[in-house]
Amino acid sequence: MSEKKSKKEKLADEIEQEELNILDESDETTEENVTNVTEDTLTEDQAKILELENKLDEMESRYLRTQADFDNVKKRHVAELDAKQKYRSQSLAQDLLPALDSFEKALATKAEHEEVKQILKGMEMVYNQILVAFEKEGIEVIPAVGEQFDPNFHQAVMQDSDENAASNEITAELQKGYKLKDRVIRPSMVKVNQ
Repeated sequence: MSEKKSKKEKLADEIEQEELNILDESDETTEENVTNVTEDTLTEDQAKILELENKLDEMESRYLRTQADFDNVKKRHVAELDAKQKYRSQSLAQDLLPALDSFEKALATKAEHEEVKQILKGMEMVYNQILVAFEKEGIEVIPAVGEQFDPNFHQAVMQDSDENAASNEITAELQKGYKLKDRVIRPSMVKVNQ
């Protein structure tokens, strides 16, 4: 009987061992499945993270571009306001220049009668007041006679052949030119030596 028991025991041990082997194999399969599922999940999560990072980068880039555009618009607006303030009197000066030219022509006349001299003296005072007002606004006469011709400030309408003057030197001013700060309102009309 002890032999039978031992055969039974052996058989039971073998069955038990096979069951354990089957269980071990199923555990390994389960672990592989868990590993595969985990890797798939990680890959999906990493893909989502990468996608979200790309979206974040795109949004940040868009934000920075918008901020730069805003700063540029702000700078442009400030520059326009500065220019508007700086050159605010340009249109008024342009409207007054013909009257100033008329004053200059009137003041250039010779007067013999005392009454005419008094009128011219009054006109000269008004003329000087206009020039002072121009000066306060930054409007000044462009120098011409004796200067070298500069197409940025002068408009040549005649040529001269004066041997005493240098080449390209302005010998006569036909109409005064004016500038407002660094902007030419009207160029001087001049006669230039060859």
